[in-house]
Amino acid sequence: MIKRQKLMGIIASVLLAGLGTGLLVAYVRSAHHSALKGEKTVSVLVVTDTIPKGTKAEDITGKVKSQVVPAKVVANGALASVAPLAGEVTAVDLLPGEQLVPSRFVSSAAAAKLTAPPGAQQVTVALDAVRALGGQVREGDSVGVLVSFDDPETTHLVLQKVPVTDVRTEAGVPVTSAVDATAPTGKLLVTLALDGPAVEKVVYGAEHGRLWLSWEPKDANEGGTKVQSKAGVNV
Repeated sequence: MIKRQKLMGIIASVLLAGLGTGLLVAYVRSAHHSALKGEKTVSVLVVTDTIPKGTKAEDITGKVKSQVVPAKVVANGALASVAPLAGEVTAVDLLPGEQLVPSRFVSSAAAAKLTAPPGAQQVTVALDAVRALGGQVREGDSVGVLVSFDDPETTHLVLQKVPVTDVRTEAGVPVTSAVDATAPTGKLLVTLALDGPAVEKVVYGAEHGRLWLSWEPKDANEGGTKVQSKAGVNV
């Protein structure tokens, strides 16, 4: 009997605590609305969780919320929707509490130029989709560059872990779709960040041979590669 009375007491305490919390929330909301009464208000998107630099605009939906604020405190250009930011990425880390403004975003191409390794050159090559990871290569990937020649018939992985800084269709439209979506077809314009000697290798390979890209994450094994020929492959 005593245990049952204790249990009932605990349940009653929990219910009272929940009721108290509900009343507090209702009070805060009421006070908020009262404070805004008579003022011109605007609905804007506010960051709720830290959004890292380089995040695609279409991926931030779950980290922002719509909030009504007095017009006098609205940031210049504050947005009520992420739609105007299509195809752009965050230029800096966005922190909780700040309003969403276009000036904190840049195009994917501009972001790639900003994030290329210091001192790197950038070169763009046109590749059939199948040679560019089946059309699934994306800005930010790390790739290996293979070159094949006909005279003599050879293939070699000439460069390792090369940063991809931009991917576009032949028409110049940025490719930003998810990698598990339908892959683009036709030729892709893939921009790579390289040092001087590596740029020469890529351009020579594109001019006189055929290029392939392999997806090569940072922990990929670089050992054991060599120039492959028909004789070597048939061993």
